[in-house]
Amino acid sequence: MAHEVEQMLFVGEAPWHKLGRRFEMPPSLEEALVAAGLDWKVTTEPLFSAAQEEVDALLTRRSSDNSILGVVGPNYTPLQNTEAFEFFRPFLDEKAAAIETAGSLRHGKRVWILAKINRDPMVIKGNDVVDKYVLLSNSHDGTLAVRVGFTPIRVVCNNTLSMSLTSKASQLIRVKHTKNVVQNLENIQEIMNMADAEFQATAEQYRFLTSKEINHKDLEKYVKIVFNTTAKLAEVNGDLSSLSNKRILESVIPLFEKGRGNDMKEIRGTYWAAYNAVNEYLQYERGEENSTRMDSMWFGDSAAKNKKALDTALILAAA
Repeated sequence: MAHEVEQMLFVGEAPWHKLGRRFEMPPSLEEALVAAGLDWKVTTEPLFSAAQEEVDALLTRRSSDNSILGVVGPNYTPLQNTEAFEFFRPFLDEKAAAIETAGSLRHGKRVWILAKINRDPMVIKGNDVVDKYVLLSNSHDGTLAVRVGFTPIRVVCNNTLSMSLTSKASQLIRVKHTKNVVQNLENIQEIMNMADAEFQATAEQYRFLTSKEINHKDLEKYVKIVFNTTAKLAEVNGDLSSLSNKRILESVIPLFEKGRGNDMKEIRGTYWAAYNAVNEYLQYERGEENSTRMDSMWFGDSAAKNKKALDTALILAAA
């Protein structure tokens, strides 16, 4: 499969996907825009049929190489990369956050900016801590709305975790590509003020998982529920006869026992370790390339699996 990451930057230690240009210190917005390869604009133009009849759609192009990004609806209004970066300026000016990584996927069709929130991290148990981030993602091909949301990342392994599922505020906020898209992003800043309360709610769920032990039989049951989307919780009996489930389990069990951070005595053998084993599998082992894993973990099937893994762990731990 072709490389998904076109260009990106990161600050400090290399992320789990080991891709991008390294910065020692957080760059300014202007520096980040250039280093991430996002210093170009998106234009739209009418789309015509083979018979030269105008169709009810637009073509998007990027200015740097005139390449086609996608076909979108007639009311589509691009959110320029510079406008997306500007969303973070108040946070950076007030030292409330700092750019951590940014870049593009699929030849510019998808772009993202991740900023670390300068607040105390979430202490889950002992030395296991989770940092707080805000992620803005956007597509220039019409496949994704503009999305802004809170993102927890476990420090010990730099893995992106799932947020609390019980609060609507935890869900990624989607903004349609219309003429009001920039104004809508400005309004989102009011919602961002709820970040600490939302992170705290999520931390309590993580801590709950550390208080509940899980045996290998229940671990098998957990893995099957997460990776078999047709299985219902009441119907799963731990049978992992299919080859694909067997291979997944053979990968997850070692991560449960000795995965990044799971060997801590406070964490070992708990549902928190089980969730992080699945999470580590999704980010390090599922798929063929680091770049495709990153795309899937933030925007694709692995993101859904990550969310399901937390939800399922909470249900089973409470049973």
